[in-house]
Amino acid sequence: MTEAMIYEYSKKGKRAWSMPQKYENINENDINQWIPKEWQRDKIGLPEVSEPEVVRHFTKLASMNYGIDIGFYPLGSCTMKYNPKINEVVASMDGLKRLHPLQDVETFQGALQMMYELKQFLSEITGMDTIHLYPAAGAHGELAGMMIAKKYFEDIGQGKQRKVMLIPDSAHGTNPASAAMVGFEIVEVKSTPCGQVDVDHLKTLINEEVAGIMLTNPNTAGVFETDIKEMADLLHQNGSILYYDGANMNALLGQARPGDMGFDIIHLNLHKTFSTPHGGGGPGSAPIGVKKYLEPFLPYPDIEKTDNGYSWKEKHEKSIGRIRLAGPNFAVLVKTYAWILTMGAEGLKKASEDAVLNANYIREHLKEIYKDSVACICMHECVLSASSFEKYGVKAKDISKRIIDYGMHPPTNYFPLIIPESLMIEPTESESRQTLDSFIEVMKKIAEEAKTNPELLLNAPHHTPVGRPDEVKAAKDLDVAYIAE
Repeated sequence: MTEAMIYEYSKKGKRAWSMPQKYENINENDINQWIPKEWQRDKIGLPEVSEPEVVRHFTKLASMNYGIDIGFYPLGSCTMKYNPKINEVVASMDGLKRLHPLQDVETFQGALQMMYELKQFLSEITGMDTIHLYPAAGAHGELAGMMIAKKYFEDIGQGKQRKVMLIPDSAHGTNPASAAMVGFEIVEVKSTPCGQVDVDHLKTLINEEVAGIMLTNPNTAGVFETDIKEMADLLHQNGSILYYDGANMNALLGQARPGDMGFDIIHLNLHKTFSTPHGGGGPGSAPIGVKKYLEPFLPYPDIEKTDNGYSWKEKHEKSIGRIRLAGPNFAVLVKTYAWILTMGAEGLKKASEDAVLNANYIREHLKEIYKDSVACICMHECVLSASSFEKYGVKAKDISKRIIDYGMHPPTNYFPLIIPESLMIEPTESESRQTLDSFIEVMKKIAEEAKTNPELLLNAPHHTPVGRPDEVKAAKDLDVAYIAE
């Protein structure tokens, strides 16, 4: 099935609506009286189409798309889990969705109370002393955390000395980017064959120039860093900071807390772990948490409780400043609040248990077919490798393209970079055993196809609206704009 561009349906004079006569007769002079000429945009060339054409066009496009409501979505490192629709309903209630962050605080005391209580919930879940809700996405939270680290060392007179941030070779790409943006030099830490940080290598890197290390735990190989306490002691004895990337917190809810492991700064991806659908560019939310000694450096404004109710606290003593113009992504916070209350402490714990169980279930069934690169029990995601199929001319991307033909979304490919031909699979806690068995069966079938008919994989997908693109041509011969005649 294919679909034309909306502009190809356009004919001059078509309308999807009819305006009242008084608006139809507005002329250019009237517009110039209301909007100064220098502020007016040129004509933007919108298509002229009827209402049925608009509805049919976008319905067809939607039917071509894939999402968590369509089927299994085992995208590793991103926690693409199914989220309860009731939380979307709650966040869409008129009393919540019509609030504005700049209105008088006396008019939304309930919303402030909700956010204040959410901060307490997240502090308890993570073991951090305080939480700040403003960052809009994971990388934004990382950036704020790195700014806090930078400001802290400047405050104690070590701003020029502490110039290095250590980053494991398995890290998310945003980690070195965020640290570099605030001026830190990046030094890579090697991993062991089991995918954990090589503590012996870490010891050789620690010196008076090291500001800290950014860690994901469990890491991107899906493995828990069992040496975390030793690493924390090494860094703290050196006067350095531990930063926690909370992208994989889905494995730890109710099981372990970053604050207890020794982390000083964290961020949480609410749009991964706490009930907001992930992907599609937003909306996101990534609260940051800190230990008490770093609280003066938090962004402002913050939410505080007083004898007279709740209000914005405009400034922390040594704050890094304002990181957003208005408020946080409030709807995401509402969904998180609703999800935590619905789940309760036992429910959160069970979610992580099921996520870890599901990942290991897949790993055990496929590890003899797809190489188990780290060869140890995984947490909420397993990383397998397609390297054994290279002798048939088949790579990880070919396997993933073929998965699409079976009506499922592929896992993450080629990440983490330390594992060749990686297939990073995260089933999450919300998938049933039947779904996992179906996925396992598909992966086994594809493994046989790779041996007996590799061309089937090399030319996949075969049943999608758009087939496999010429990746080299797509990169070198960009054609991404439609020019209407």
